[in-house]
Amino acid sequence: MKLSHLFRSRRSSQSPVLPEPQALDSTPIRQARLVVLDLETSGLDTQRDDILSIGAVAVRQGTLFMADQFERTLHQPDHQPNQATLLHEIAPCEIQRGQPVEAALLDFMHYAGTSVLIAFHAGFEQRMLTRSLRQTLGCRLQHRFLDVAELAPMLYPEAAPRCGSLDDWQSHFQLTNSERHNASADAMVTAEILLILLNRLDKQGTNSLAELNNRVSDWRRLNRARAIRL
Repeated sequence: MKLSHLFRSRRSSQSPVLPEPQALDSTPIRQARLVVLDLETSGLDTQRDDILSIGAVAVRQGTLFMADQFERTLHQPDHQPNQATLLHEIAPCEIQRGQPVEAALLDFMHYAGTSVLIAFHAGFEQRMLTRSLRQTLGCRLQHRFLDVAELAPMLYPEAAPRCGSLDDWQSHFQLTNSERHNASADAMVTAEILLILLNRLDKQGTNSLAELNNRVSDWRRLNRARAIRL
């Protein structure tokens, strides 16, 4: 499907129209396309820093689809190497050769389609993507996000006290990934963790997106109540 089928042309001076996203409704989890997303950025300030690269991979029917991946490095002409460069190791020459931001974001939203978006500490990815889409394309991100950083401790509470980071959960589940802190590699290991979590959800009888969303909401409320008591 061409981008023009999903988005109004930017030349029209109107904002692109994003497809209506998948709701967290009665749709069975196994039937939903879940897009696991990771962003590498110039820093952690969601109001000032820029997206440098996007990595994503799709999960459907409890399976990681290696042929259904997305990867882009974004051209940020004003980017200067900083402390974050030591972590993500994206060379300035890669940024200079990157795809224009507008085109990269349009390509990603086309790739994401109507899917539920998944990330580790998803709030950060959601805020960065929301701001970038608004500033660059003038459109609003409405896709629903689920957070592996919430799902993992909810489903494996015995591991939660010693697992806070993606590296911790990767080690806990004995997963190997030699290219951590690369957007595509981080999306891949997050997706591998997600498969483990989906398997446990299935065994526990949580079958629909709505049931999963309700469990996460209940888990958040319980955690807030515990924090207040402490």
